[in-house]
Amino acid sequence: MLLTVPPIGAHVSSSGGLGRTALPAADAIGATAVQVYVGNPRGWALSEGDPDQDARFREGCLARSMPAFVHASLLVNLGSPTPATVASSVATLAHALRRGQAIGAAGVVFHAGSAVGADHAADAFRQVRAALTPLLDAAAEAGGPRLLVEPSAGGGRSLAARVEDLGPYLDAVDGHPWLGVCFDTCHAWAAGHDLATPGGMTATLDTLSATVGTDRLRLVHANDSKDACGSRRDRHENIGAGTIGPAAFGELLAHPAAAGVPLIVETPSKGTTGHLADIAALRTLAAAKCH
Repeated sequence: MLLTVPPIGAHVSSSGGLGRTALPAADAIGATAVQVYVGNPRGWALSEGDPDQDARFREGCLARSMPAFVHASLLVNLGSPTPATVASSVATLAHALRRGQAIGAAGVVFHAGSAVGADHAADAFRQVRAALTPLLDAAAEAGGPRLLVEPSAGGGRSLAARVEDLGPYLDAVDGHPWLGVCFDTCHAWAAGHDLATPGGMTATLDTLSATVGTDRLRLVHANDSKDACGSRRDRHENIGAGTIGPAAFGELLAHPAAAGVPLIVETPSKGTTGHLADIAALRTLAAAKCH
């Protein structure tokens, strides 16, 4: 199989306007993919945005052939035992899908969520089905962004942490074709996938493909980790400066499941130097696998 360098970029700030701020931020770090928030990442407030900024961002991404992704609020939890949290999560995802379509995003990333308590575990996936299916149906009908579920770092009553956990998650929505996957390397490491051992990343992606199929992986969050494998701690580090190490990212970029899949770093930006270095490192690893 002929490998090519995939789009590689970072999560950038949209404060001040998507076109005014996010596009120059992406250009400054040499990004060929970009991820943004379209609302408060730690709140429920829903902003309708600025149509002029949306158009400027959308047209700028098209001109650069740069795929864009939206990350939904970090509060989203469709498995919560609190009805108000589930209702706010649904409203937030619907908003992110609308805004994502307005800016030409390819996907909206959301966290898999948690049942929180053992006594709610049996109901959590029924909630996921009831809440997520209408959103997926509407997004598919509108031709909008796909929803991309991101497994967590583990802990609590997570509905999906290890990649095998995505099987029941997909089953909850009858394998809906508009539900894709975002694979976060730091999360997988924290959840116990030993990506640093030679062959570890390959084995993990093999398991991911066997669990969800070969066409659901739509985005990779390429993050090194500050902590040990299985720590259940989600603390990102720059590529090669953490406990996962660069070799694992080379394996990722050589794996058929990741061929052409955009990579986004959510690592310490250090102004621009952190993201510049991380994107360059991933691009160098990708180019090496193409020869």
